[in-house]
Amino acid sequence: MPRPPSPASRSGGRVAGPYLQPLIEAAAVRGVNVRELEQAAGLAPDALSPLPESLAATDYVRLLDVGAQLAKDPYFGLHVGERVKLGTYNVYGLILLSCRDFGQAFQQTQRFEGLAHDLGRSTLNVDKGVAEYRWDSLFPHATRHLAESVFTGIRVFGSWLAGQALPPVEVSFAHQAPQDDSEYRRIFGTDVRFDAPAHTARFDAALLSWPVPNADVSLYPVLQQHAERLLKEKLRAEREGGIVAQVRAAIVKNLEQDRVRLPLIAQEMCITPRTLQRKLSDAGLSFQQLLDQTRHELALDYLKQKKLSIAEIAFLLGYQEQSSFTHAFKDWTGMNPGAYRERNRD
Repeated sequence: MPRPPSPASRSGGRVAGPYLQPLIEAAAVRGVNVRELEQAAGLAPDALSPLPESLAATDYVRLLDVGAQLAKDPYFGLHVGERVKLGTYNVYGLILLSCRDFGQAFQQTQRFEGLAHDLGRSTLNVDKGVAEYRWDSLFPHATRHLAESVFTGIRVFGSWLAGQALPPVEVSFAHQAPQDDSEYRRIFGTDVRFDAPAHTARFDAALLSWPVPNADVSLYPVLQQHAERLLKEKLRAEREGGIVAQVRAAIVKNLEQDRVRLPLIAQEMCITPRTLQRKLSDAGLSFQQLLDQTRHELALDYLKQKKLSIAEIAFLLGYQEQSSFTHAFKDWTGMNPGAYRERNRD
C-alpha cells in the first residue's frame, strides 16, 4: 500500500488534540500552567483548555520552545516524550495496540502517524539484519525539543507495547551535542550520537519480530479500515478545502463515537450550529443529507472488505444496532447489506 504524501511544514499542518497532553503535563510538573503557555506562544485564551480537537503544527512547535524556556528545562523535549501514553496517538495508537508484532507496528506508523500529527514522517529500512528507523522533521529549523520528544515518545510507547523495557539502541540526532548528555543516556542508553546526517535509531532487526503481548489482533481489521478512512478524508479535506469536505471529515472521525449530531460537529469546528447550517445550505446540502451521503459512501467501501462483518460495519458507521444500518442501506440501495455484498463479490 503506498504511503500518503507528506504534508509540507505549512500553516495547514495540524497536531491532534491528544498529542498536546504530554507537553502540557511536562510543563505543569515544572510549575508552568496552561495560561502561561498560551500567552507565551501567542495563542488565544483557552486555546489549550479544554484540549482542542487539533492545533496548528506551527503553534505546537512554538509551544515546545516556550515550554522549555518557561520551565527552564534544557531537556524539555525528552521530558515531554516521557509522558506519552496510549491516548496520545489517538486512533493510530489503538491500531498499534492491535498489531501482532513490532514489524507490523512500524509499518502502521509509516502509514498512519499523520493522524496524530503533521510534524514529520517515519521510514524504516532493513539491511543485513540491521533495522534503521528514520524520522524526517517537516520543521527542519525547529529546536532539538521536537525530534527529542518524538524519539523519547516512541521508546516509552514501544516499551509499553512490549510489556518490558526495550533494549538500548543506537540513537543519532542531527542537532549539536549538549553540554551534558546524562539525560539522553538515562533514556536511550550509552550509544547516543549527535551532529548526525539525520535523526535515526539503529537496532537488531530481530526486534521487529517481538510480539505485542496484549494485542487484540481481532480488532485490527476494524481499526485499520477506520484509520484508512480517516486518513483519506484528512487528505481530501486538505486537498479540496471548503465546508463540505471539512464537515465530511469531521463526520467520519466521529461516527463510531456517536458524535455526529450537528451541534457537536459545529462545536468541533468552532462555529455555531446556525452558521454551519447556513454554510451547508449555501453549498446545496443539509447536514442530514451530507451525513447520509457519507454513510452510504462508507458502507459501499466497507462492504468490499471481506474481513469486516456486517455488525462491525454498522459500528464503524455509528449505528447502535445492526438492524438500523440494514434499514438505512435498503433505503439507499433497495437491498440489504448481505445481499449487496453477495452480488458484488469478486
